Amino acid sequence: MTPTTQPRPSPARRLAGLAAVLAAGLLAAVPAAQAGAVQDRVRSAGQVKVCIWPDYYGISLRHPRTQQLQGLDIDLSAELGRDLKLPVQYVDSSFQTLVDDLKNDRCDVAMFAIGMLPQRMAVLGFTRPYLQSDIYGVTTKGSRVVQRWEDIDKPGVAVAVQAGTFMEPVMTAALKQARLVRVAPPATRERELEAGRVDVFMTDYPYSRRLLDNADWATLISPPSPFYTLPYAYAVKPGDEAWLAQVDDFVARIQRDGRLAAATKRHGLEAIVRLK
Repeated sequence: MTPTTQPRPSPARRLAGLAAVLAAGLLAAVPAAQAGAVQDRVRSAGQVKVCIWPDYYGISLRHPRTQQLQGLDIDLSAELGRDLKLPVQYVDSSFQTLVDDLKNDRCDVAMFAIGMLPQRMAVLGFTRPYLQSDIYGVTTKGSRVVQRWEDIDKPGVAVAVQAGTFMEPVMTAALKQARLVRVAPPATRERELEAGRVDVFMTDYPYSRRLLDNADWATLISPPSPFYTLPYAYAVKPGDEAWLAQVDDFVARIQRDGRLAAATKRHGLEAIVRLK
């Protein structure tokens, strides 16, 4: 008998088949995310680990003398702990280390007003937003260089941003003539401004309160119209939808039951709260 000859698959079909084999191999090599894995870890550890940025005025600030934590998200993380019936352990983080801290399980949730930037949303899970803020400028009273918003993007003006914050990519794209200065710890935007190395620094509403409440030399430069309003939320590592749903449900509850409204009022942030 003459053996039948099977037609050779087309190059496109061969590539599709190869892609399917590779995809199957990759899926087999990477364990599937276990629903509720973080919940299980939290219960097993008997505590919930909360990442904070301890230099975020009004949000999660560690007092330099007393070392006591204070701010909106210190209050709200305590509420999360009460809802879970678990103690809270705080883990120092920053906008620069946020992604690694969550993905490497240094903390279970990041609660320090995380701006919902597209590049962050691509690699982390986010709850519904609970705050939103535009960008503001802070400069010195009597500055001859920057006196209004329109003075910021001019030749010779040095504009500071905190490295890793959402202001960095936004101002990188927005500035056409001014020079962008990225400030990373231990340097601070305030010291760079006071020393005259920059003419203005960009920040959000909560951090601007730090200067207006504590520095009589500082003045706020507000945009004449909305410039880049960004929603803030809590962030978790990707791949655990059950844990994300639990934290998201917590945000929904505090928006409904008045806890969020009361906390923002205590910390002077009611102007940027989102209750739905």
